[in-house]
Amino acid sequence: MATEESLFGMPAERGRWGLILSGMIINLCLGTIYSWSVFVGPLTGYFSAELGQTVTAGEILMPFSVFLAFFAIAMPLTGKFIETIGPRRVTIIGGMLTGAGWLLASMVTSVWMLYIVYGMVGGIGVGIAYGVPVAVAARWFPDRRGTAVGLTLLGFGFSAFLTANIAGYLIDATGVMNTFRIFGIAFIVLILLLALPLRFPAAGWRPAGWTPPVPKPGEEVCECDRSAMVRTPAFYGLWVCYFIGCLAGLMAISISKPVGTEIGIATGLATALVGFFAIFNGGGRPVFGALTDRFTPRNTAIGSFVLICLASILLWQIPSVPVYILSFAILWGCLGGWLAIAPTATGSYFGTCDYPRCYGVVFLAYGAGAIAGPQLAGFIKTTTGSYLGVFPYILILSIFGIIVAMILLKPPRNKQ
Repeated sequence: MATEESLFGMPAERGRWGLILSGMIINLCLGTIYSWSVFVGPLTGYFSAELGQTVTAGEILMPFSVFLAFFAIAMPLTGKFIETIGPRRVTIIGGMLTGAGWLLASMVTSVWMLYIVYGMVGGIGVGIAYGVPVAVAARWFPDRRGTAVGLTLLGFGFSAFLTANIAGYLIDATGVMNTFRIFGIAFIVLILLLALPLRFPAAGWRPAGWTPPVPKPGEEVCECDRSAMVRTPAFYGLWVCYFIGCLAGLMAISISKPVGTEIGIATGLATALVGFFAIFNGGGRPVFGALTDRFTPRNTAIGSFVLICLASILLWQIPSVPVYILSFAILWGCLGGWLAIAPTATGSYFGTCDYPRCYGVVFLAYGAGAIAGPQLAGFIKTTTGSYLGVFPYILILSIFGIIVAMILLKPPRNKQ
């Protein structure tokens, strides 16, 4: 039965869009990790000139990997607390840790300290806060779940386009360590304020005038808890597909600039194109979210893999500047797409009664892809001398993803 609700002094059907805006800006702050490449050169110079320490490129890139690893690990471990202590408190805790990671990074005296305070503390903070706006959007938008989740996550994908430019300006104006400090303070203040309105609707609430669609016999939404979810074939199909989609996308993020220079693009233009690709990463979330609502997670996943296959074939067979721009825009866009497809599919297939913990387990596929994608690209570069050799492997994985999606990516049947 419908329950009267209001948000921001408006009926919930209108006020709930304010929660989408709050979640979008929270994710804009959290997604600043994708701007890490802007800090690499200035940090290398800081450790050399100010501290007299020699650091390798790999050591300066390691905080990025540590951050993503702890981000992925923290997601499933903290999901249950969203239900028990509420989305507002969880977001505040995550935001405080995220800001603390950036603040403490401004005081490090060695690269190893950066791994701990930025990579571990900051990564855990983002992992705690990241899932909250998604869970809130999924509860308030049962009628437009994919669109709402995609818009909420738009900020995370689009973040690099905005925050990379801000970071570049601040580094030039105040230095790299002051930039860490400014970001840390800004994130604590912004996330704390934006967390205040976050809450779940009352049990039984639904938008006025909306009636849940009647499912096919045996395909009613399975209101699964986490232990029930992991016993379904649909979970394994979703996890494998999510892993392949993230592997391809995060691999593209990690090698976008070197692939560009490898095919003859000037260094400055290659750097600018990274910001351009970030637009597709952000835009892919609401676009694929809406497609998931309209065409089902299974069909949208297959469409994503077809696009990844196309991009891989083009880069493998016709490595040129126009092909590079088109293909990497597709790969970044499909990564954003999977960050909308997977959470939407989790809610659609397994319900929302234990959503934060369920999606936390599904999200481990992102962490696995974050490790496997760049590592595969690095291995191919070392063994063949070119990053372009990675794309036949991405093509094969995407074809496998299509097969898995066709067989397993469908609602679990309820046992009567």
